[in-house]
Amino acid sequence: LVDWKLKGEDGRPRKYNGYIAAQNGQALWHSGLQCPYGIKSLLPNYREFEEPRHFYDTRQLAQEMGVAWDTLIEPMEMQIADKSWRAGIVLCEDAWDEDYALKPLSVLAKKHCDFILNLSCSPFTQGKNEMRNRLFSAKAKSMGLPIYYVNAISLQNNAKTIFTFDGCSTVYSPSGQVTGELPAFTEALGQVDEKLQVQFGSEKKLALGDENKIVIGSGNKISQIHQALIFGAREYLTSIKQNKVVIGISGGIDSAVAAALYAEILPPENILLVNMPTRFNSLTTRNLSKKLAENLQCLYTEIPIEDSVELTKKQIHGLKITTPNGENAIQLVLEGLSLENIQARDRSSRILSALSSAFGGVFTCNANKAELTVGYSTLYGDLGGYLALLGDLWKHEVYALGQYLNDVIFKREVIPAGTFSIIPSAELSSQQNVDEGKGDPLIYPYHDRLFFAFVQRWNRATPEEILEGYLAGTLSKDLGCVLDESEPKQYLDLQNLFPTPLDFIRDLEKWWELYTRMGVAKRVQAPPILAISSRAFGFDHRESLGRPFYSTRYKELRAEVLKSVA
Repeated sequence: LVDWKLKGEDGRPRKYNGYIAAQNGQALWHSGLQCPYGIKSLLPNYREFEEPRHFYDTRQLAQEMGVAWDTLIEPMEMQIADKSWRAGIVLCEDAWDEDYALKPLSVLAKKHCDFILNLSCSPFTQGKNEMRNRLFSAKAKSMGLPIYYVNAISLQNNAKTIFTFDGCSTVYSPSGQVTGELPAFTEALGQVDEKLQVQFGSEKKLALGDENKIVIGSGNKISQIHQALIFGAREYLTSIKQNKVVIGISGGIDSAVAAALYAEILPPENILLVNMPTRFNSLTTRNLSKKLAENLQCLYTEIPIEDSVELTKKQIHGLKITTPNGENAIQLVLEGLSLENIQARDRSSRILSALSSAFGGVFTCNANKAELTVGYSTLYGDLGGYLALLGDLWKHEVYALGQYLNDVIFKREVIPAGTFSIIPSAELSSQQNVDEGKGDPLIYPYHDRLFFAFVQRWNRATPEEILEGYLAGTLSKDLGCVLDESEPKQYLDLQNLFPTPLDFIRDLEKWWELYTRMGVAKRVQAPPILAISSRAFGFDHRESLGRPFYSTRYKELRAEVLKSVA
């Protein structure tokens, strides 16, 4: 809502995050604001939210008008079946008021509302709906009023992070019970009658359970992730008017899960899977790639890149370069890590981009969150693509999602069993020979949890805390480094991973510095990430590129450790 006569604190026309309640073609009057609309009071300014940048709220308005804030918070009077009702209408954050001094729901409860209506555009994250249920159930019970929570189903794309909105509109009784819930990521209709009872109906009929309760869309963690990814990818493809994808598949779990997800969204003839081997790629992974394509019945091709990589090496390695006058000659070297990067870039920048152009579609980025955290990806190579669909999933979540796709969605072995058991490897050199048990430098059972602590834990971990936990012998448990998800009490023995404290410190500092330096530089140039967690890279996880920071306490601990083992 825009008030063109007044200005906001940015000097531009004043904008409100507001609502209009209308009946019989007429906007209802808000007695507190003395206008035909209501406005939001609590503007979130954390995670992906930055509403104070755009909107003026009731707190600012009350200060400007010189009135008590609660005088601007009033129910809306409306007629339902010849009876007058007082509806307490709030917008999204107005109900999530635990950390705010002002509490709109408490004000409305004192003003004799008949019910509360919360209008939301609340983004999905894992476990969000369970959190909503706890919050709104407690609010309804404490006020003794029914709450109708109405949430949008949509997609928000700011070019770095894609957020989904899962709906799950819900009814909470005055006793705090969930008496109705619409399905996640699905448009459906819940109709409130003149007795404030809810009649549900939609194209997909919803079954009533015991005591007229509907419990739909909650599910377990992996099923929620699956729903969000499918909805987000489908909506994003529609928004950019694309219906074909090219996926580079390696025989590993990330590309296999990506391919299986897209196979749910698009017909098989609109999916082109391609394996791009060099001499370092084993017959094992090449066969797994072909088997995946057969299981999904997608288009498939194999395009070796050995010749083109060798051509690049021949053109660059040993090349002598001088200034125009022939002085200051240098000789270039292209080997080791540089040659590994050439392979990744040849696959994406040359093959996948050309294939997607010829195929009439886009190509995917299959990077997971562990790789994105420390920049274990190649700029203009495997970091390329139109969307990082798995970019907010840790490696263990990718494995769990792969198993879920086989067991629950396809109900058959779509992703080959060998893909789950093979060691994760980029196969870019003989040092990553999967048949010899050699793979990536990331030890996922440990590094997945370490990086989670860096990035996603509520109180993010610092090197100081990590080193303290290591020295106390509690780090594996602190991070949740379980040996087996089915055996939560069994933790990794870090002594087996790091024979000496020096080995541990070197590993910690290596990844911490990559996370805070090169990882940032790469994430800035990465494709958009579809958010499913409480802290997704991009617009949610704000960061700057600079020198890695080590506290004084960390430096002291480090010096003590190295002195004791010298």
